[in-house]
Amino acid sequence: MNFQSYMFCLLVVTLAACSSSRTSTSTKASSNSSKGGYYLDDGPPQASVDLAKVKDAVPRSEPLSATGNKPYVVFGKTYVPLKSNKGFRQKGTASWYGKKFHGKRTSSGETYDMYKMTAAHTVLPIPSYAQVTNLNNGRSIIVKVNDRGPFKHNRVIDLSYAAALKLDVVRSGTGQVELIAIGENTPTSQKEPVVSGEAQAFIQLGAYSNQDTAYRLQQRLQSDGYPDVAVNRIVQRGLKLYRVRLGPLEKAGDVDFLLADLHHAGYIDAHIIIETTK
Repeated sequence: MNFQSYMFCLLVVTLAACSSSRTSTSTKASSNSSKGGYYLDDGPPQASVDLAKVKDAVPRSEPLSATGNKPYVVFGKTYVPLKSNKGFRQKGTASWYGKKFHGKRTSSGETYDMYKMTAAHTVLPIPSYAQVTNLNNGRSIIVKVNDRGPFKHNRVIDLSYAAALKLDVVRSGTGQVELIAIGENTPTSQKEPVVSGEAQAFIQLGAYSNQDTAYRLQQRLQSDGYPDVAVNRIVQRGLKLYRVRLGPLEKAGDVDFLLADLHHAGYIDAHIIIETTK
């Protein structure tokens, strides 16, 4: 083999090695593919997920991460994490990440688990909590922000696989969402969900475009011993939705107890909704 042939082979091997190396979790970027919001070599697990066993993240007041909240630079852009998530609201495109990063270290130092209700955000404090609502179908979840990203395509949040599955954005890859921060993350010994005086907690069991479906669910819940269930109508992006909900619930302990009771009774779509009262 002459010198030129040797150098050409060496270049091919080097490029192949670079293309197969794992992008850091803290600098992950979404695929350019229009068919999904994850890496071309990422995706969902092969096994199906029992959503009844996947619970929303429970907001807790925790110390901020010593390493996950420092200013950082990705793709030439500087990001300065917020000191507090109080009053934070944002609308935009959500993407998700799955098996490629499962078991890898997140920016918080925790291990990424695609079956838990977590998310990555560029500037929200780590850790902090947010309610994420799919603006197309009204579904809402609560996630713990413990990672950084996404950094491409003007996306506002990168959801875990389980979180994306609950919002029904796995197949489409992306979805239009609204983020609302829950509580203010200050280091205390509080161990219960944060329900401040500026917010109200509800448990939502469904949001339907057909009001008859909503009222049938209300009647079934009432017959099962949940008398305080209500149906209210909202309009999102021109679409009328009928929400079936319990609440508002004043005590944080009541939220956890009632949610667990509903799941045990077979209402696996029941989830917590936090609404600001301002």
